[in-house]
Amino acid sequence: MTDLLSPLSLRDREIENRIAVSPMCQYSCDRDGVAKEWHRVHLGSRAVGGAGIVLTEATAVSARGRITPHDLGIWTDEQARSLKPIAEFVREQGSVPGIQLAHAGHKASKRRPWEGNDPLSPDEGGWETLSPSPEAYPYEEGPEIREMDSEDVEEVVGAFRSAAERSLSAGFEIAEVHAAHGYLLHEFLSPVTNRREDEYGGSFENRTRLVREVTEAVRDVWPDDRPVFVRISGTDWLEGVEESWTIEQSVRLSEALADLGADLIDVSSGGLHPDQQPPEGPNGQIPLAEAVREGSDAAVGAVGGITEPEQADALVRNGRADLVLVGREFLRDPYFGLRAAGALRGEGASEEWPVQYRRGVR
Repeated sequence: MTDLLSPLSLRDREIENRIAVSPMCQYSCDRDGVAKEWHRVHLGSRAVGGAGIVLTEATAVSARGRITPHDLGIWTDEQARSLKPIAEFVREQGSVPGIQLAHAGHKASKRRPWEGNDPLSPDEGGWETLSPSPEAYPYEEGPEIREMDSEDVEEVVGAFRSAAERSLSAGFEIAEVHAAHGYLLHEFLSPVTNRREDEYGGSFENRTRLVREVTEAVRDVWPDDRPVFVRISGTDWLEGVEESWTIEQSVRLSEALADLGADLIDVSSGGLHPDQQPPEGPNGQIPLAEAVREGSDAAVGAVGGITEPEQADALVRNGRADLVLVGREFLRDPYFGLRAAGALRGEGASEEWPVQYRRGVR
């Protein structure tokens, strides 16, 4: 029976186990998008801690696509060079290094969460942000928000393509397209934020066009032997809204993305609108991953409130997901993967730990 600690094969990559470090923004760059020692230690320690895949935080494909001025970036060669030793170290620990490629859309130009998360004005270093339909969201005071024209759309697709090329040069083995949590690609998917009347708005086919074009662009430059992931929000959690992004649409999109060469759909949810009403408690998002797994040919990752090894193992054993992405628990415990091995394998699991740490394992 497949379990949490069994290998996962995607294209020519065999991943040691089915535990992944979910992308988690650190907001720790010096306004230049260049990775620092913080990023190397943060990501490297989770690789030492037994994760089969270590994904970077949302890494901006353009300066305008940053959430905050302190986001990690991949729009310059210098940024790619700063990430290369991180990818190498993660690989040396037996983990597969992956990078999440992102554009924040109208959620860009913000202060860091611990600084209030408010929009930055131009006087404070803020910048013009992009949106499919600026009038469709209750914006706070902040920088100008511009509706994207055809040149902007083409530029975004090109930025994702170039970012994938740089990610490859930096040594990453998985590229994940971020199309969730109310950022630019999700904004195009949902009729709540997409009121366009051109070929990128209106019908399901049109609203999903940009995500499909970005996925195609990344897949086109990514080697055939390396996987491409796409993270989606399975639903907007706006059940009272007549027109919103739903799990049924997510299943349809996942089928299309699999046909375009996406190997795994990373199913999260929400993040689009302050009126969202997500379920509380552990495993609340798991039915979304199940629905996508049943309705598409891609492998599926599950996220949200996963804190215990037995809980994560049950998701895989029961066929609810192929991969478990763990976020906040990895912040609390960088060695969650090794702890999971100990809990699930029992005697002999200390052999999973680095030799430098084994004398501390009981």
